[in-house]
Amino acid sequence: MDAVVGLLDGPRAQGAFLLRSVLTPPWSIAIRDEAPLTLVALVRGDAWVAPEEGTAVRLTPGDTAIVRGPAPYLIADDLSTAPQAVIRPGQRCTGPDGRELSGMSEWGVRTWGNSVDGPTMLLTGTYPMWGEVSQRLLTALPPLLVVPGDSWDSPLIPLLADEIVKDDPGQEAVLDRLLDLLLIAVLREWFARPGAEPPGWYQAHSDSVVGPALRMLHHDPARPWTVAALAAETGVSRAALARRFTALVGEPPMSYLTGWRLSLAADLLREPDATVGAVARQVGYGSSFALSTAFKRRRGVSPRAHRSAAGR
Repeated sequence: MDAVVGLLDGPRAQGAFLLRSVLTPPWSIAIRDEAPLTLVALVRGDAWVAPEEGTAVRLTPGDTAIVRGPAPYLIADDLSTAPQAVIRPGQRCTGPDGRELSGMSEWGVRTWGNSVDGPTMLLTGTYPMWGEVSQRLLTALPPLLVVPGDSWDSPLIPLLADEIVKDDPGQEAVLDRLLDLLLIAVLREWFARPGAEPPGWYQAHSDSVVGPALRMLHHDPARPWTVAALAAETGVSRAALARRFTALVGEPPMSYLTGWRLSLAADLLREPDATVGAVARQVGYGSSFALSTAFKRRRGVSPRAHRSAAGR
């Protein structure tokens, strides 16, 4: 599992929130749901997305925006339009005064808005949870990024628009997978754009030596890895691997492996039936004591304290 896959594991398990919004101007929605990640795709019409801090961006048909939370943001037909609805944690929708919302209605399966056939149509997918593994990618993203529709050719937005209004058996799973695919495609496109600043470990995946080493560490973290073992698997000397890995990723191989193992452990410890001993074995520590020592040294708290805090 790499960090892009890890980004999706938690949301996928919990079920993302998907909605089609059909709107007629003037309209404005304040998003205060504290979600860690939201994807907005514009099917028709135009809209503005304005983060709390940063520059507002105008969306045109085919554009896809990713908003990194939990900071609030505004989406509207025009930046001068006052908010008519507020989306709060748990996707609870109210008027700006906190009272029952008026002027917005449900218009069918996963469809909502102020008009049944308005000129603007948005698709929104909200991931309500994040974990330690996904943090590695989320922290590399700006508060708002937009991939213009005319800069890439993807069939995923029209497909998601078609599928979001269906209520067939297994439809929730279909929509979750489509949303995951669209998110990955947008992130890949964004990181490939000139001027983008993907993290070192992301760029290193394309390197002929460091890329395979990273994949081995990600897919088999419990293996008793050494620099020598990684070097043998990648066909280079220990010194060459260590030098190249550190230059591209920003830290030595074993330091990276420790961080990866502890991030995995932090997420696994959130599972209701997980024990410290079982998690230790899954991520490559020989005992609960060994994991606890490493966890507390790197994170400042014990695994049990971390699990208790996560469960609140």
